Amino acid sequence: MFDPWGALRRLTHIHISFIRMPDGVPGRTDGLRVIWLDKRLQQDERRCALAHELVHMERGHDGCQSPGIEYQVCVETARRLILIEDLCSSAAWARSHQEHAEDLWVTPEVLTHRLTSLTPNETAQLSLVEHQNR
Repeated sequence: MFDPWGALRRLTHIHISFIRMPDGVPGRTDGLRVIWLDKRLQQDERRCALAHELVHMERGHDGCQSPGIEYQVCVETARRLILIEDLCSSAAWARSHQEHAEDLWVTPEVLTHRLTSLTPNETAQLSLVEHQNR
């Protein structure tokens, strides 16, 4: 499982600032040295927002991105945070989308991005698990 906090520890030039985001977004980055996270976020939300901003930084993004770029970052964030093995394991018993997200330690939105971007092979793996549990 991808650990965004561990990745951040290796990136010693990046500073995290916990603030009350004025526009309600969970996080933002300048693309170089600073990631701002909303201090009102829960632990799973902080984890997801940090991973998301790290992907932006890796790609050299600063400022607002187009919806297409933002979607690509959301999908990459979800793929890093949710391995297919973990997704299948949790799907075997989770009774709701919320419960599934909680088990995977992600937000429901990140889980949705992961589910909607499955490869054909991943879809087959997940379908097999779901079929076995009917």
